[in-house]
Amino acid sequence: PMIMGWMMDQYSVIRRQISPGVVTGKPLALGGSVGRDTATATGAFFVIESILPKFDQLPQNTTVAVQGFGNAGAVIAQLLAKAGYKVVAVSDSQGGIYAKKGLDIPSIRQYKTSSQGIKAVYCKGSVCNIVEHEVITNQDLLALDVDVLIPAALENQITEENVDNIRANYIFEVANGPVTSTADNRLEEKGIYVFPDILVNAGGVTVSYFEWLQNRSGHYWKLDEVHQRLKEKMVEETETIWSLSQELAVSMRTAAYVHALNRLGDSLDAKGTRDYYCK
Repeated sequence: PMIMGWMMDQYSVIRRQISPGVVTGKPLALGGSVGRDTATATGAFFVIESILPKFDQLPQNTTVAVQGFGNAGAVIAQLLAKAGYKVVAVSDSQGGIYAKKGLDIPSIRQYKTSSQGIKAVYCKGSVCNIVEHEVITNQDLLALDVDVLIPAALENQITEENVDNIRANYIFEVANGPVTSTADNRLEEKGIYVFPDILVNAGGVTVSYFEWLQNRSGHYWKLDEVHQRLKEKMVEETETIWSLSQELAVSMRTAAYVHALNRLGDSLDAKGTRDYYCK
């Protein structure tokens, strides 16, 4: 946030007027929005909560593995655990941990902050006694037999080399491009549902848009209002894309692209196309 604040400040100096809306993700004191720091994960949570009931997948019966324990991964893991989902595995860049009975996500976040590593969480101090656990690699995590897999780290994590190891039923792309195109096709053949990044992680840019709106109006919302507006937007887009995927019998990724192109087409048509002027 501080860097974004610097950018806004320097732009304002050059323009000789305060311009808070030029960038988003700013500190609250410089016109930032509450909820922006957790918006990517919060938006993803709303997508998951909208999708899984369609498969009669109840939280208490749903196991989850999260690859990546940074800003997005740690928050989505905690939101899901709080909602009753069983988060059985998490990892960061150095490795991860797995516990069949579920993990204590708040404790992991606390130890991650102090130790900068997940692998140390269940190896030191009183936290060792919370649950039986197993230290795993990132590749191990991707191959776990869980209901929901959430890649929330880097791109190109599921590739043609490891796609046949994937056993999750549903993949929600919180990271950008974690599944390669070749692997995506193979997952579809295997009957594994992949919910694309352009939908699942759109909460971040959506709340950035909300921040811009607040900057423009000078009226700043409370956290409950940010979350309510974000939920409405994420659920609306999820339902639209889901309906398209069912209607066209295509994957959620293809349906998301169709939805985007439909919007672009509607915008062009509204301005008048050659067909209109050549009537």
